[in-house]
Amino acid sequence: MAQPATDLNKPNRNHLQNKPSMSAQFKKSWKKNKLVYIVLIPVFIHFAIFQGLPLIGSLFLSFMNWPIIGEPKFIGLANWKAVLHDEMAWKSLYNTTLFTLYYVVPTMALGLILASFLHMGLWGNKIFKGIFFLPVVTSFVVIAGIWAWLFNGNDYGVVNYVLSWFGFESVSFFSSKKMALITLAFLSVFKVAGSTMIYYLAGLNSIPRHLYESASIDGATGWKSFWLITFPLLKPTHFYVAIFTTIGSFQVFDSAYLLTGGGPDYSTTTIVYYMYTVAFTSLRLGYASVLAYILFMIILVISLIQRKYFGKEVSYY
Repeated sequence: MAQPATDLNKPNRNHLQNKPSMSAQFKKSWKKNKLVYIVLIPVFIHFAIFQGLPLIGSLFLSFMNWPIIGEPKFIGLANWKAVLHDEMAWKSLYNTTLFTLYYVVPTMALGLILASFLHMGLWGNKIFKGIFFLPVVTSFVVIAGIWAWLFNGNDYGVVNYVLSWFGFESVSFFSSKKMALITLAFLSVFKVAGSTMIYYLAGLNSIPRHLYESASIDGATGWKSFWLITFPLLKPTHFYVAIFTTIGSFQVFDSAYLLTGGGPDYSTTTIVYYMYTVAFTSLRLGYASVLAYILFMIILVISLIQRKYFGKEVSYY
């Protein structure tokens, strides 16, 4: 007598019965990765206390009116609606966007140029690497002080002194609405270019040499090899550098706080600086939380867009 056909889509009861329970799986995993869990537990506790709780707390705070003194009062979506009519919030977002345009591309370009120079393997490249990276490890307060001395608006400023050699008049870099934000952006470029240099140098070292040798045999010049081999194969590095420079540009605060105070005429008031003044000067913590979440959503959207166009894997073959 023929046996009935076995239904391949039907789960095997014996297999399900023999499947270990959740507690047994956890015990097995704990025995195998005990050291990893022990190391990660403090990390998760730190994240929960200093990242998770503030994130959840600020979300609830965005629906409150709490001027620190007194009891918080629930006001619903009033803080969120207020952003739509807050001209200063929109201006700070506009200033931050301009700062991003002034900062991201020059930082990436300068980092790639410095990395290409070091990648040539010329004499003294280790010394130059240390010199280029020095601003990264130097305190921003010190860098800002040097920048204020260099771009001083009178004749004692180094930049204005050099310009006077060519017959130019003194420029008030920090007092001009057109120049102040650009000057702050160049300060950030000077500060961060050493980091992008290191990332690009690592990317350049990962490109196989035989690709350049093959291109040289085919008659490709150095410039042509750069655009057809080097630049495309650095796409993952471009993506990473673009992500962290963009996030940093939208979070800029210290240069505006130390050098311009948001002026002149609010031309250097960035979204984070405005958030700071709203929270700690006006004591509107709920409204500042709304600005923080708006900034988070903007950075998230931009990061996703960058990931779509730059975050693809590259092949060396």
